[in-house]
Amino acid sequence: MTMFKSTHHTARKMVIKLGGSTLEGLNEAFFRNFKALQEQGIQLIITHGGGPAINRELAAANIQSQTVNGLRVTNEEMIGIVQSTLIGKVNPALVHELNAAGIDSVGLNGFDQTLLESEYLDYETYKYVGKVKSVNVNLLNTLTESGIVPVIACIGATKDGHALNINGDTVASEIALAVGADRLLLVTDVAGIRIKDEFQSEATPNLIKQWIDEGDIYGGMIPKVQGALNCLESGIPSVQIVNETLTGTTILSEELVK
Repeated sequence: MTMFKSTHHTARKMVIKLGGSTLEGLNEAFFRNFKALQEQGIQLIITHGGGPAINRELAAANIQSQTVNGLRVTNEEMIGIVQSTLIGKVNPALVHELNAAGIDSVGLNGFDQTLLESEYLDYETYKYVGKVKSVNVNLLNTLTESGIVPVIACIGATKDGHALNINGDTVASEIALAVGADRLLLVTDVAGIRIKDEFQSEATPNLIKQWIDEGDIYGGMIPKVQGALNCLESGIPSVQIVNETLTGTTILSEELVK
């Protein structure tokens, strides 16, 4: 079993990815649970997408968008809107909410100190959609060690300064891997993985592969669970798909399920 290298004096880290309607306004339970984690000495990093806000802006500009394999195909006109919406609207609104709740936060995106150096995922298929090549871990550690929560918009930057749209779950898992987080929380509109109308409190990679094959996991949940599986394979002990109260499905690697 591969575990990430951990020493006693390194602080525990957790990455929390906010998605969907949770971005339209966080509730009291979220702030309460977030502060409780901080009080346990856990260093927290937030990443976020902005689907609903982006959909509104695209509709206002009369732009149709399509998804392939759960990823939004992003042409040149769209990447401008995605970038300005995430960095200009969603990110500052979220940072404001956290700061107002007494959680010291700072907004970041892939361009800041080359935080997310990225390259095209597959230009033919997805256009301006990226994959993360490297993460500036020093920048994140500097902030978290000072008690500041980095709030990262999922916009990557190429070497020559092009913005790329990156799936929010992918960014969250790449950052979790880079900083050696013990847990990754994917906060979404639903309380975890639902199979045949029943929410599952625990899942394993084998079960998830089976559910995908049988069509029980589909659409936007696919990149979520695939990101989770990549994290487990790389040694993050647990990934949770949760709702705003931070409860939902815990995905554990087979070795941890006895």
